[in-house]
Parts: sequence; structure tokens; C-alpha cells
Amino acid sequence: MVIAHFLKWVELAKVSERAAAAAALARAYTQGDMAFEDRCAAEAGMTFLLDDPSSKVRQSLAEVLSLSPFAPPQIIAALAADQPEVAGLVLARSPLLSDLDLIESVASRHISTQKLIAARPRISMAVSAAIAEVAEADACSVLLDNTGADIASLSFRRMAERFGHLGGLRERMIADARLPAESRHMLLVMIGEALRRAPLVRALVGDAHADRITHNACVKASLTLIDRIGSEEYPALIEHIRLRGDLTASFLVRAVAHGKVDFFGAALVALTGQSERRVRALLANGFDTALRAVFAKAGISQQTHAVLLCALKIWRLVARGKRVAGAQEVSWLMLKELGGQSAQGDLAALLRSIHLDMLRANARGHALAIAAA
Repeated sequence: MVIAHFLKWVELAKVSERAAAAAALARAYTQGDMAFEDRCAAEAGMTFLLDDPSSKVRQSLAEVLSLSPFAPPQIIAALAADQPEVAGLVLARSPLLSDLDLIESVASRHISTQKLIAARPRISMAVSAAIAEVAEADACSVLLDNTGADIASLSFRRMAERFGHLGGLRERMIADARLPAESRHMLLVMIGEALRRAPLVRALVGDAHADRITHNACVKASLTLIDRIGSEEYPALIEHIRLRGDLTASFLVRAVAHGKVDFFGAALVALTGQSERRVRALLANGFDTALRAVFAKAGISQQTHAVLLCALKIWRLVARGKRVAGAQEVSWLMLKELGGQSAQGDLAALLRSIHLDMLRANARGHALAIAAA
């Protein structure tokens, strides 16, 4: 009887009155203390209000029902498909929307809707994957800022592939501690490529020199990245570097010279198919003959074997506490293995470059320490 009077009254009431009545009816329903018959009547009334010509009335319903886990699912579904100002409230807050509902909305709605979904307090891996795959860059930025979002490694990779060329989003991904190593490396390479293509850089140093500077910067960035990730991420990073064609003998020589022995071991596992346990044992205590065989199986040229063995012997002593040494000394001893400063060839030039880089880095660090004292 009450609902009958309500429906007659709604037809004559002003918009503001209908909106207030819609909110009151929704609050009464979600409080959960209504009799069964009254709840059914309230549902009927809210269903009738879904057809109200004013979006303000439907928005009042959405403001209350979107926060409740007890709202009628059919009404939530209808509100979620309404105009943006109505649907946005439900899409952003309702706990009743399934992952499928949210994924469909991400795929079919405007960027404003995508951003609302990306900002929900909790986002499953499936919804994050949909946002990473089809949403606009701004929605992906919102997703990255959302600490309540569960984002898979593949989703990070898709965002890097789709939007790594955008400086703002790229910086946001790099700053995200959840970013997997291979995606981080991809973005670092993209930064290098952006630098290489910059007209100013090419005008100042020329195309060939710009390419060389970019390559060296990417290599150094990759080495720095190794220190910032756990060993469990080495295989993924190695595979990414390998697929790019950058897992070269020179890169491995640089890694060993800088003391990245665990990473070098992971690379040998990937390149040879040997077990991790065997490779670790060889690097820790193996004879030169056995190590040379593993190097050869990994495709590392014979001319680099001696300098790699030289470095590994020093890092073994350092690991056992029997020697104090750093990359500057190790790179010099590797160069000395080839004949010192007078040595010729690409390998000697590489080791000379590594040694000079370490001299500069250590001198710079010493100068900063003096200035800070």
C-alpha cells in the first residue's frame, strides 16, 4: 500500500524531491532491518526509479547503493550501465560487480570509466590485465598508482610495450617497486633509444657516436639493474637480454669484471642448459679446464676464457675474505692478463674502457666524499 502511494507521489514530485526520496529508500533498504514484504516493495520502488527521466534521481540511488554489499544486484547492474555520472559511482565503488563486469566495462567504456575502475580500492589480477591490455595510458597511470591493485608480470610488460614511449608513464613504471626486471630493462632500453633519436644529440655528436653512446649507456644501465633485483629474477632478465641480442661475450666480460658472478652463473645456465647447481659449483671451486668447457658450450670465444678465469679467481678470494678488491683492480688484472696497456684488439679495448670507467667512478666518489666531509 505504501509503495503504491509512493509511486503515485513520484509522478508529481519535483526532481529534488524525487532524488531525496530515492536516497532515503535506498538507505532504508541497505540498513537491512526491513520486513521481507517491505524489502520487496522497496526493490520495486527502486526499480521504478531506474526509469526516472532525471539522472539526478538515479545518481542519488547510485550514491547509496554503490557502497553496500546488500544492494539488489539487478539494480546495481542497471546503474552500472547508466550515464557516466551515474555509472561512475557504481563502477568505482560497488563490491557487487564481478571481475567480468569490470573487464567488460574497461573494454567498452570511455577513458573516464577506465580510470574509475583502475582506482578501485581492490583490483584483481584479471582486471589489471584487462586495463593493461586495452585501457588508455591515463588509466594505466591510475592503475600503477593504486597500491591495492594486483598486477601480474605480464601486465607490466604489456604496459611497457604499449606506453614505454611516453615519458610520464615510463617514469612511473620505473619508480614502481613491483616492476619485473625484464620490463625494467625494456624501459631502460627505450630511454636509450629516445636519447639516440633526439635531434640535439645527433646534431652534437653525429649518428655513429650517438649510437655508440646509447649502446654503452644501455649496457651500464643493465649492469646497474642487476644489483637492484633479486637472483630469482635473473632468468627472466637474461632471457630478455638474450632475445634482444645483447647477451654477448663483451656483456658477460663486463658483468664478471664488475663482480656480477651470480648473474654470470645464471647466464651460463641459460646458455648451456647445465644445471644451476653444477654451474655454481664450478664457479666456486671448479678447475680451469672444466670452466673453459662450460664457457665454450655457452658460445664464449676462447680468447676471453683467460680473462674470465683471472677475474673469477680474484672474486673467489674476495668472497672467502682472503682478499680485498673491487672492479677497478679486477679490470686492471684482466687487462694485464692480455699484456697490460699495450695490449691490442677488441677485448683489450673493452677491458681498458671498463678500467677507465671504474677509475672515473671511484675518483668521482672520492671527490664527493671529500666535499661532504
